[in-house]
Amino acid sequence: MKKFLGFLGRILLAQIFLLAILIQLYMILQHPEGYQSYQLYLAQFGLLPFFAPLMILIQLVFGLGLFLGFKTKLSAYVLAVYAVFVAVFLKLPVDLIGFMQYLAIAGGYIILALNAPTAFSLDNLRKKA
Repeated sequence: MKKFLGFLGRILLAQIFLLAILIQLYMILQHPEGYQSYQLYLAQFGLLPFFAPLMILIQLVFGLGLFLGFKTKLSAYVLAVYAVFVAVFLKLPVDLIGFMQYLAIAGGYIILALNAPTAFSLDNLRKKA
């Protein structure tokens, strides 16, 4: 049961940013000005345009890494830092509850990093080889 719950926790934490960025990418691709709109949204919080591709890359690469259980510890730590970044720069200015939620998400990623690897992960396959 512990193996399954560790796996489930990893998948649930992975989906937070992975699904969010897949939806965001879908929205960007559906509109000719989608990417510029995303950059303008980030600019409202004082973030420069280069943050848009960086944020997309972090969510996609490390979210997928967590989902597959590949480099779980690294992915969890990176997403923990990213969650704190989102909390401070995107949530704190407008939404105190959202700020606290993203800090809690960061805590979940830290706990996952400390308990990696989990069952059904590519990390486990690499250790056996």
